[in-house]
Amino acid sequence: MDKIYFARNLHTKSMRHRFFVFLLLLITSTAQAQPGAEKGQLEKERQEIQKELKEIQTLYESVKGQTKKTLSQLNVLNRKISLQERYINSISREIRSIDDDIYLSELEIYRLNRQLDTLKVQYARSVSYGYKNRSNYDYVNFIFSASSFNDAVKRISYLKSYRDYREKQVGTIYKTQELILQRRKQQLVRKDKKNIALEKQTKQVQELAVQKKEKNAVVAQLKSKEKELSRQIAEKKKKDRDLQNAVLAIVRREIELAKKEAEERRKKEDEERKRANATTVTTTTTTKPAVTTPAPTSEELAAAAKRTEPTRRPDSYLDLNAKDIALNSSFEANRYKLPWPVDNGIVLLKFGDNKIENTFLTIDNPGLTIATPSAGSNVKAVFEGEVRGIYNLGDGMAITIRHGKYFTTYSNLSAVTVSKGALVKTGQIIGKTGKDDEGNGGQIDFIMTMETKKIDPQGWLRR
Repeated sequence: MDKIYFARNLHTKSMRHRFFVFLLLLITSTAQAQPGAEKGQLEKERQEIQKELKEIQTLYESVKGQTKKTLSQLNVLNRKISLQERYINSISREIRSIDDDIYLSELEIYRLNRQLDTLKVQYARSVSYGYKNRSNYDYVNFIFSASSFNDAVKRISYLKSYRDYREKQVGTIYKTQELILQRRKQQLVRKDKKNIALEKQTKQVQELAVQKKEKNAVVAQLKSKEKELSRQIAEKKKKDRDLQNAVLAIVRREIELAKKEAEERRKKEDEERKRANATTVTTTTTTKPAVTTPAPTSEELAAAAKRTEPTRRPDSYLDLNAKDIALNSSFEANRYKLPWPVDNGIVLLKFGDNKIENTFLTIDNPGLTIATPSAGSNVKAVFEGEVRGIYNLGDGMAITIRHGKYFTTYSNLSAVTVSKGALVKTGQIIGKTGKDDEGNGGQIDFIMTMETKKIDPQGWLRR
């Protein structure tokens, strides 16, 4: 009976230990779930930043050695600094994630050490008890003192299970020791990874400091030439105004054409309705009394009601026919998914107000000003549609494409590869980028409108 009591006591302690281990494991796994989910997104974001940094580096190298400081140089520096800050922030998040991994791993090592200590204590007790009761006579006496044959079989089974339990204890101890050793090796790898990330962060911070110093020099020189800067901004405003007026003229013309088409369709429907009513009256007056006219079905009544129903004034004349409705719906479904108009480009000026540091000057950009490493780069349609305008603004060509009630415009092109009225597909090459204001690289102005309302393109493009 002492053996049975000892085994039950040992089993109870084992259950308590298992509950403690399970609770600690649950806390650890819950804490690890969030960092694990963030790692993939963090790596993806860092790769995108590195790709854009690589793209901007070529453009940055072409302007950083100029003696004459220009708005383009300032815009490139601003974009470069913004990306550097995002990259440094990404590295900081990576370091925090590594720290979390180290902390959680330390918790697991602590849990494993506690488990190992408990296993050793339990095994020591079982060995001590087995040593004190090592006589074969005790085991035989324990079996033959059974009250029945079935009870004796159960006692033999218990003794066999007890020996198996001790063997499993030894195996579990070895496995736990190996697991602790493995976790400690992983900790060394994580710490090395953290040191590499810290070195990378330090290097990026130093590079950021150099860029900010150069930016301050550019800003100071531009501020000293504020009149010349104001002239550059005035020229851009005039250019933007001419471009917007050209786009608005195209949009208004498309609305007028759609309105005329809608009115002609309404007149045709009115004439058909009048003819249908006249036919109904003639049929009624010439019907013989002896013939019984069948009652109209529900489908016929609905069709008649639809014919006599007045045409509702549309919210948009560019959203009336089935083709435009489908195109508008498809365009809206691709928000945040539209491809960029160029393969390799960076945003120099964002949509809306762009304030110039340390001055009272701002540039109100109607779209995105995108720079490319060189002029002559391919310009592509961001969505399927119809070319509704090709025009020259003096220093470059421009194309406006209609996508239902949405319009995209690509300006400052050196060449155009489509014709007015052509149907284009998503990603189709429509022209080539022109030179920027200083002739250092390529540049286009990309504008989006919903009829006459301006839209921020970055809220629609893929990145």
